[in-house]
Amino acid sequence: MSALLLYGAYGYTGRLIVERAAARSVPLILAGRDENKLRPLGERHGCEVRAFGLSAATESLGGVTTVLNAAGPFSKTAAPMVDACLAAGANYVDITGEIDVFTALHARGNEALAKGIVLLPGAGFDVVPSDCLAAHVHRRLPDAEWLSLVIGGLEELSRGTAKTAVESIGKGTVVRRGGEFVTLDKPPRGTVDLGNGLTPTIGMSWGDVATAYYSTGIPDIDVFFEASEQLERATGLSAPTRWFMGTALGQWLAQKAIDRMPPGPDETTRETARGKLLADAGTSGGKSASAQLETPEGYKLTAMTALEIALRIDRGEVAPGYHTPSSAFGPDFIMGFPGVSRRDL
Repeated sequence: MSALLLYGAYGYTGRLIVERAAARSVPLILAGRDENKLRPLGERHGCEVRAFGLSAATESLGGVTTVLNAAGPFSKTAAPMVDACLAAGANYVDITGEIDVFTALHARGNEALAKGIVLLPGAGFDVVPSDCLAAHVHRRLPDAEWLSLVIGGLEELSRGTAKTAVESIGKGTVVRRGGEFVTLDKPPRGTVDLGNGLTPTIGMSWGDVATAYYSTGIPDIDVFFEASEQLERATGLSAPTRWFMGTALGQWLAQKAIDRMPPGPDETTRETARGKLLADAGTSGGKSASAQLETPEGYKLTAMTALEIALRIDRGEVAPGYHTPSSAFGPDFIMGFPGVSRRDL
């Protein structure tokens, strides 16, 4: 009998997944470190709860067939939870957007294959829509040599996402060149028209620099974000400030500041905002393919895609080993969700 456990159930995104599961009458085991936060959530939704820290994860996964990890930063939580899943024979899914997590889990694909389990990180807005869009333009242009992804429409960040973002300050901008990671001292810049005229973009160290390569094999990959005031401030930090933000004290101060932020976008924003993505692929010979994707707001979409991916994996619809969203379900997977549209350019 299958049993799906959601770790980080009382976090901002975790609660959205719980509500999505309740609306679909999907039973979940709700888990996290704080029993005082878990207990009322479990009582409200009629769910079993398990309170445990990651050091006790292995012995806490009894009877669990799939873990959906919504507790970030995933640089801290993914490895110990994957260790526990490998020991327990449970599939592992998370909603990370962190390059280092993708590469670390990709390297453990053979372990997962040997244990007969699935590893699929990045089951939310990071990176389901962008990964499917990258695979779609690669399907249109199989000999593509470069890929540029632009992500726009992100209104606000949750505390967890913000904490993940500050970890990368001071590390430079990671891109793919010749299939390898390259770190640029300054983020590349450009412009994009996502339907409201030209707006500036800023290169970001985003998960697709890892996952789009695994999904398509395209050797040169850049990810850009539509520029916002917050991004401009972060990328415009002086060298000494970036250095300080990379220290233990700088990180501690930043994390404390984030704890004073609102937990994430409010319901009105989640219902009205739209994610907008653009993928351009090309060859040195001048061939090109482009497509644009529009989605529901990022956190709303994450609740939909993460739960659906975990359920499909739990039902045995994905072969064991490491997967990206598009390698598991194909480029058109994203099109199965309400409010998603795609247009070839």
